[in-house]
Order: sequence, then structure tokens, then C-alpha cells
Amino acid sequence: MAARTFPAVLVAAVLLLLPPPGAEAVWLELPPSGTKCVSEEIQPNVVVLADYAIMYESHPTSHPTVAVKVTSPYGNTVHHNENATTGQFAFTTSEAGNYLACFWIDSAEKGSGTSLNLDWKIGIAAKDWDTIAKKEKIEGVELELRKLEAAVESIHHNLLYLKAREAEMRTVSEKTNSRVAWFSILSLGVCIVVSVLQLWHLQGFFRKKKLI
Repeated sequence: MAARTFPAVLVAAVLLLLPPPGAEAVWLELPPSGTKCVSEEIQPNVVVLADYAIMYESHPTSHPTVAVKVTSPYGNTVHHNENATTGQFAFTTSEAGNYLACFWIDSAEKGSGTSLNLDWKIGIAAKDWDTIAKKEKIEGVELELRKLEAAVESIHHNLLYLKAREAEMRTVSEKTNSRVAWFSILSLGVCIVVSVLQLWHLQGFFRKKKLI
């Protein structure tokens, strides 16, 4: 019995040592004027969850508020908030590409800027595993194996997405090469025709002048 559970325990231990896939916490130093943005390339039908909060410890004399705007690859606004000190946005992606989250100070009290903590979670990292564990009554190694299974599935979807993107880029490259080839042939044909016309014109000119 112990021999069977040891590999599972080892896998779970290794999984615990790895950072959660799709989880990213960043610190942003917002200037008194201007915008700071972060972007992430995300596939469609992926859950995105993020928490943001102003850190007043680094600037105790000023208490500004921030505005945030999150846009999709095609410019659609998926989240917008103003006069905030903390906040959260959550959505499921409908488009593949770079999702952009921009922050800026929107209050009159700007001071020398402020620091903002952004905890950005994507895919399986955005799942509430505590709720899942309670609902399905799983814990310990079984829960960690469930997380590992979700991570493997996420990696598989990423590989399929990259494969599709590679095929799309290869198609575009082949079309571009074909168009360049036809343009080169057309350019060569035009040069030949122009050269023949110039030669014909020069022959006629020299004959009129009785040089040939």
C-alpha cells in the first residue's frame, strides 16, 4: 500500500514546489502623470481573475486614487473603474491575443506617485480550489493530483493553440512568398518590355538621323 502511494505523494510534493501556472503578481510604480500598463497573451475561453490595491506604505503622506481600464485585443473594454484604492476584475476571454490592463492616478492628490500591487491569475490559477475541494470532498494528495491534471490539460490546450497559430503564420508566410514571387515576375516582365521599347525607340531615332 505504501509503495503505491509513494509516487503519488512525490508528484504532489513536486507540484507544491512549482509556481501556479498562469499566476503572476506584479508591482507597478504609478507616476504622478501618465499610465502604466501590463499585458498578457491569452487564449479564448480562459478565466481571468485579478486583484489590485494601492500600497500606501511606500507613500504615507499621499493617498491618491487610481483608475483602471482593461481592454481586449480588439479594443473592447472588459473592465473600467475610477477613484479606486482596491478592486477586482474577472472575465472569460472571448478573443485570443494580448489583453491590456492600464492604471493611472486620477485624483487631485498625486504626490510623487504611488505603488500598486496587481495579482493576475489566469486559467487554473484562477480556480477556487478550496471550494472545489469542499464540494467534491477531496483533499490532500487527491486534490493536488486534480490540480496537476488541470495543469496538464492547460498545457495541452496551450500546445494546440500554439500549433494553430503556427499553422496560421505558415499560411500567411506562404501567401506572402507567393505574392512576392508574382510581383518579382511582373517587375521583371515590365523591365523587359520597357527595355525592348527603349531599344525600338532608339533604333527609330538613329534611322531618322541616318546614323544606322
